[in-house]
Amino acid sequence: FLRIFKCLYGDSKDEEELYSELTGKNVHIITTMQSWEEKLTEATRDGKILVANFSTPWSGPCRSIAPTYGELADKYPSLMFLTVDVDTLAEFSTSWEISATPTFFFIKEGRQVDKFVGADKVQLPKKIAAVANATR
Repeated sequence: FLRIFKCLYGDSKDEEELYSELTGKNVHIITTMQSWEEKLTEATRDGKILVANFSTPWSGPCRSIAPTYGELADKYPSLMFLTVDVDTLAEFSTSWEISATPTFFFIKEGRQVDKFVGADKVQLPKKIAAVANATR
């Protein structure tokens, strides 16, 4: 993976920098199990629904939806937005039965409450708006 990543993006950018460029400032990049656990605990403590985008920085569909996802993160600060790198956390991603990227999970109090698969720029905002409105 790193060889492909460096070929596509050069050595000057690490994965977190690339994801940050693609997703915006209110999206937390998850590349370790520790960061996942911390954000899950934080979301539960703060009563927020966690939106977890299982993604890869090199995938066309993931790259195309990333700016929309970032805009949604800015629009809905009542939710917590994460991007999980499925290559870096391959075993963890497999445990979530990811069959396509991007896959979005909506998690409340540590439990999955909904799921959305794909890079549909019309349906994803509708799904996130519905989840955000359900928490009010």
